[in-house]
Amino acid sequence: MIRKLRRKFLGIAMLSLLGTLAFLVAAIATGNAILSANRADRAIALLYENGGAFPLPDSAPNPALGFDFQVREETPFETRYFIARLSENQEVLSVDTEHIAALDRQTVIESLNAVLRSGAEKGYVDHYYRFGVFADEGGGSTVIVLDCFLQVQASLNMLRVTLLVSLAGALIVFVILLFSSRVAIRPFVENLERQRRFVTDASHELKTPLAILSADLGLLSDGAQESPWLESANAQVARLNRLIHNLVELARTEESVKPAAMETLNLSEIVQANVDAFQPLAEADGKVLASDVAPGVRMRGVQDNLFRLLTILLDNAVKYCDAGGEVRVSLALRGRSALLSVSNPCQGLNPADLPKYFDRFYRADSSRARETGGYGIGLSTAKAIVTRHKGRIANKYASGVITFSVLLPLGLRRARD
Repeated sequence: MIRKLRRKFLGIAMLSLLGTLAFLVAAIATGNAILSANRADRAIALLYENGGAFPLPDSAPNPALGFDFQVREETPFETRYFIARLSENQEVLSVDTEHIAALDRQTVIESLNAVLRSGAEKGYVDHYYRFGVFADEGGGSTVIVLDCFLQVQASLNMLRVTLLVSLAGALIVFVILLFSSRVAIRPFVENLERQRRFVTDASHELKTPLAILSADLGLLSDGAQESPWLESANAQVARLNRLIHNLVELARTEESVKPAAMETLNLSEIVQANVDAFQPLAEADGKVLASDVAPGVRMRGVQDNLFRLLTILLDNAVKYCDAGGEVRVSLALRGRSALLSVSNPCQGLNPADLPKYFDRFYRADSSRARETGGYGIGLSTAKAIVTRHKGRIANKYASGVITFSVLLPLGLRRARD
């Protein structure tokens, strides 16, 4: 349980960190792409407004002033672009390639055709050429295509660096959490251990006075006539003894199992033995107990725990099965695991309460639970046993039938008797 808690702590912490880093990387990449596109659009607009040339700067540019495109003396020489003027029928009237050397006329025409096919007023063509289409007053249009290779490359490099730094930071945080997680969960572990010791110690302390009360009540019963008060007192003492036994059992099953306590067991025989033991009880209660147990299902586990698991599930199924109903028990192999299923009809359950069934002291119907002697501890113990064996337990309710399913890893190669 402690290992599971530690893994859950690491998982939640790392998922939170990775989610935050992913958001930051995406925000930085998106913001940088938008700023680069806006700067290119501003440069294209300046070229169009000034007849295909950059205006002379009024003052020295300052890169700290903002995100806008700023013109300086070197801007005309470091900016590559070409300008094409089209007729109303989108025929090429003229192409100015004076400010770009890498493209010949044929390549320029192909780029213009790609721009016209896009039907957009601005965007990218060939991945790193930013274009703008402007309607002329006398008809026709002007297309300005700006070479943004350096800007696109800088954006991609920034994205790569951001990803690498984020991954390195996540790795560092993971290593730190790996060593500090023990300290982080230590208070919980200590509280859990104190709780277990309290339950065990309190149980032992209560056993002595309960034993004395039981003996005294026995002596009073021997020398007195039958009395409902004595019967009630004996019943309550017996009830307290069962409750203490269940609490101690729950505390023990929540402890991690030692490898030395594990042994290879025939789960099929354990299931069938419990079915046979509960068969007379079910028949006496006017109910049917049917089973479908696959033979030779073997697994590594603690025998007492698995017997207790079957006892809890079958006891609940027989007790809470509708009158005249059928309790069905099945065991089958599912890959490297064994699937145990126990179902019974039980009308009137609230499906929303199903997850609470494994909580300590939870009883969906308190009055009925008291009539059958339930404490709301049995299914908590069953879950602790399954968790102890690294399995999973779940319940579902459909068409008036409640089903408890247990998936237990075999812990060995599939074998049969």
